[in-house]
Amino acid sequence: MILKKLSIINYKNIRTADLELSPKINCFIGQNGVGKTNLLDAVYYLSFCRSAFNPIDSQVITHDQDFFVIDGTYENENGEELNIYCGMKRGTKKHFKRDKKEYKRLSQHIGLIPLVFVSPSDTTLIEGGSEDRRKLMDVVISQYDHGYIEALTGYNKALQQRNALLKMDEEPDASLLDIWEEEMARHGTLIYQKRSAFVEELVPVFQDIYDQISGKSEQVSLKYISHGQRGDLLDVIRRDRFKDRAVGYSLHGVHRDDLEMLLDGYQMKREGSQGQNKTFVLALKLAQFDFLRRTSSQSTPLLLLDDIFDKLDASRVERIVKLVSSSRFGQIFITDTNRDHLDQILQHSHLPYTIFQVPIENV
Repeated sequence: MILKKLSIINYKNIRTADLELSPKINCFIGQNGVGKTNLLDAVYYLSFCRSAFNPIDSQVITHDQDFFVIDGTYENENGEELNIYCGMKRGTKKHFKRDKKEYKRLSQHIGLIPLVFVSPSDTTLIEGGSEDRRKLMDVVISQYDHGYIEALTGYNKALQQRNALLKMDEEPDASLLDIWEEEMARHGTLIYQKRSAFVEELVPVFQDIYDQISGKSEQVSLKYISHGQRGDLLDVIRRDRFKDRAVGYSLHGVHRDDLEMLLDGYQMKREGSQGQNKTFVLALKLAQFDFLRRTSSQSTPLLLLDDIFDKLDASRVERIVKLVSSSRFGQIFITDTNRDHLDQILQHSHLPYTIFQVPIENV
């Protein structure tokens, strides 16, 4: 998939922007705070129906404005054009349209335009809680498996209902707990199976990409941890109902899943330098890209690289550029603060690239 044209009005600090984009590499240059990341976030929005950074749609509207619009013209692998439009006025719901036809459910759009976004905030995958690592799995699997989205929705609803019963002052109805536990187990088993299969296939690709970037200077590993590995999930969820009642929430289930990240056999969050952490996350995201390229309707994802070269030594930067310049990657969006630096990096790619100075209005 290629994004040919992008139009933005009143998205965060972008008043207006109309871009004709390169089919291969697009570079956005400017100082910090001028809107480079927001441009990438607008591209992300057209794939996922939401911002990568702010879950509240009304907060992405420029402060003194009443609406925002993002409009993209794409070309798929068959050379067919499609238009994706999103607009929202304050106080109303957003409208998301494909070729001028509004979606009944936004979940119908997820996966149409596969995308991988790499940003400095991704280090929370290593430093943050398990919720960030579960989201990483969910974002990828949801792009190629709509049944997974439905299972997540069903599981989260059942979890919310069970937790509400556990918080009650009076003793909750045991039969109601049974019902919601069965729903958690039914949806949770599917989620566990999908996540387990995904991680198993992802790990060797991730390790290979890390080796290519690092020059095999260290060993990394990734391990999926889930209560689903303890046996029948319904039994696991019910096992400590008394303890759950005491704390007022569900202690067991796939909502507690995690990914263990290791460097040379030790916890990445304790051992990794800034450069190693950045390499780890980048390799993980590029492995996701490779996975989506093979599973998401045979459509090559868009790759968004936000300020990825900072804190990396020259040899790793050169290997990254060589890697993403290969034929397995499609259209790429890159941000940086230094044009000379980026020109020097991209000269090694031997690929066509377009540079945009941000703010766009000053071009």
